Amino acid sequence: MNFPFYIARRYLFSKKSTHAINVISGVSVVGVAVATMALVVTLSVFNGFHDLVASLFTAFDPQLKVTPAVGKTAPADDPVLTRIRHLPEVEVATETVEDMALAIYGDRQAMVTIKGVDDNFDSLTHIREILVGEGEYELHAAGLNYGIPGIRLAETLGTGYRYDQPLKIYAPKREGQLNMANPTDGFVEDELYSPGVLFSVKQAKYDKSYIVTSIGFARNLFGQQGMVSALELRLKPGTDFDAAKEKIRQMAGGKYTVKDRFEQQEDTFRIMKIEKLIAYIFLTFILAVACFNIIGSLSMLIIDKKADVATLRNLGASDKQIVRIFLFEGRMISAIGAVLGIAVGLLLCWLQQTYGLVGLGRSSGSFIIDAYPVSVHPEDVALIFVTVLAVGFIAVWYPVHYFARRLL
Repeated sequence: MNFPFYIARRYLFSKKSTHAINVISGVSVVGVAVATMALVVTLSVFNGFHDLVASLFTAFDPQLKVTPAVGKTAPADDPVLTRIRHLPEVEVATETVEDMALAIYGDRQAMVTIKGVDDNFDSLTHIREILVGEGEYELHAAGLNYGIPGIRLAETLGTGYRYDQPLKIYAPKREGQLNMANPTDGFVEDELYSPGVLFSVKQAKYDKSYIVTSIGFARNLFGQQGMVSALELRLKPGTDFDAAKEKIRQMAGGKYTVKDRFEQQEDTFRIMKIEKLIAYIFLTFILAVACFNIIGSLSMLIIDKKADVATLRNLGASDKQIVRIFLFEGRMISAIGAVLGIAVGLLLCWLQQTYGLVGLGRSSGSFIIDAYPVSVHPEDVALIFVTVLAVGFIAVWYPVHYFARRLL
C-alpha cells in the first residue's frame, strides 16, 4: 500500500487528541456532500425539463426536416428531394407548405401560420395523440378543406372545439400591385371548415398560432403550386439516426438544410442549456466555499500531528511524503463527500420520480405535469464526481504546502 495514503487513512478515521478536529472533518464531509447532492438534483431537474419539452415537440415536429437553404420554397419535383424521398432509410416523407396569413372568425382576427401537409402527416408525427374534441382528424373531404387550429388560437378566435361558421383566411397575393382604393383586391381569400378537433402541443409556439390543413389549400392560398416549404421525414425503426442524417445532408449539399428535432427548436434548447450551465457554475462556486472547511480541518490536523511528523522523519520519511499524507487526507474528504452526495442526490431523484414529492402547484392540473420532472443522465453524474474531486484537490493543494512550510 502507498505509504502516505496508508497514514492519511489512519489519520482520517482515528480519534484525534482534540475532538474539534473530528467534528470539523465531519462538517467538511457533510459540506462537500450537500453541495454535491445539490449539483445532482439541480442538473437532473434541468434534464427533466429538457426531456419534457423534447417529448412535447415530438408530437408535432418530424424526425428530420429538409428546408431550402435560400428562399422559402423549392420545387417539389427537385431531383435532390426525390432521391431523399426514396432513400431506403426513409419510411414516411411528407411535403409541407407553410406561411403567415390572417384568420378572421366573426368579429375576431389573428395572425396565424398556415401549415399545409400531405395526407400522411398523421403517419409522420403523433398528431392524433394531441387532438382534443369530439371530431376526427381530417384535412379535406368532398371539396372542403378542414383546418385544425391550436387550442390557444381557438381561444383567441373564440371558435371552440367546433366552429359553426367557416374560418376565413386571407393571404397577400404574390403578384400584382396593391390598389389602395380597394385593398381587399390585394389578398387571396379562402375558407376552412372545422373537423371538430383542436391540437394541443402544450407549447405556445404552436398552440397559439398554427393551423394544420391540407397542402392543396396552402398552395392555392399562397400561390405556391408545385412548391414545398419543407420535406419532412420519418426514418424506419432500427435505422442509425446519425448515419442517416449525415447521408441526407451530403445528398442535400448546400442547396438544403437538414435539421433534427433539437435543431428545429434550437433557440429553446440553447436557452435551456445556458440555464443549466449557469446553475452548474453557481453550484460549483458553492462547492468551492464548502471546501474551505477542508482547509480548516487540515490546518488543525497538521498542528495536532507535529509530534507524529517528527517520528516519521526519524523513521526516514521525506518532507515530500509527509506533505502527501495531508494532501491525501484532504482528497479523501472530498472523495467521501462526493460519493455520499451523489448517493443521496440519486436517492432524492428516485423519490421525486417515483412519488413526485415536490409539486409545481397547489392544485392538480394547473401545469402540464404536477411535480418537478427529474431525469438522471450518467454523463452528468460523472461530470459532477470529477468536478468535486478537482475542486477538492485544488482547494487543499496550496494550504497544505503553505502550512507544511510554516508549521512542520
